[in-house]
Amino acid sequence: MLKAAAAPLLRKAGGETWRGDSKPVKFADPDVLANAFLYCEERKVDKVGCISFNAKKYEVGLTLIGCTVDIIYDPHDTSELTIEYENHPPRKAKQLVIGEHSGPRPSLPERMLPQPAESSRLLTAAAERNRQRIDRQIPAISYRKVHKDGEGGV
Repeated sequence: MLKAAAAPLLRKAGGETWRGDSKPVKFADPDVLANAFLYCEERKVDKVGCISFNAKKYEVGLTLIGCTVDIIYDPHDTSELTIEYENHPPRKAKQLVIGEHSGPRPSLPERMLPQPAESSRLLTAAAERNRQRIDRQIPAISYRKVHKDGEGGV
C-alpha cells in the first residue's frame, strides 16, 4: 500500500514534485550550515595565554591561563580560530605574529660592554700569601747554597 501511494510522486519529474508540495521550501541558515562542518579540538592555555595548534602559536588571552579550551576551526583556513570555554563568550584567536621587539638583541653601547680585568682579587690575595711565605723562609737556614770546594753539591 505504501508503494502505491508513493508511485505517483516517483513518476513526476524533478520540478513537478517541488511545485506539487503545498509547504513552502525552507532553506538552511548559512551560518548554521557552516558551523555544522567545523572541527573541534581541546588545548591547554600555557602560562603566557597562548595555545599551540598545527605548530603555530595563537594568543588566547590571560584570563584563560591554565584552562583547557575548545578550539573550533575550519580545517581549510586556520588563520583564525574560535575559542570556547565554559561561562565565557566565544572569542576569536589569531595567529601570534612575533614582531620587531623580539628580534635579535641590539648591541650594547661601548660603556656597557664587559671590560678586561686589570687584576683579580683572588690572584692578588694568593700573591700576598706567597710573599708572606717567602718572607718567613728567608731567615731560616738553608744549606742549598753551601758548597764544598770543587763540588757542586753539599
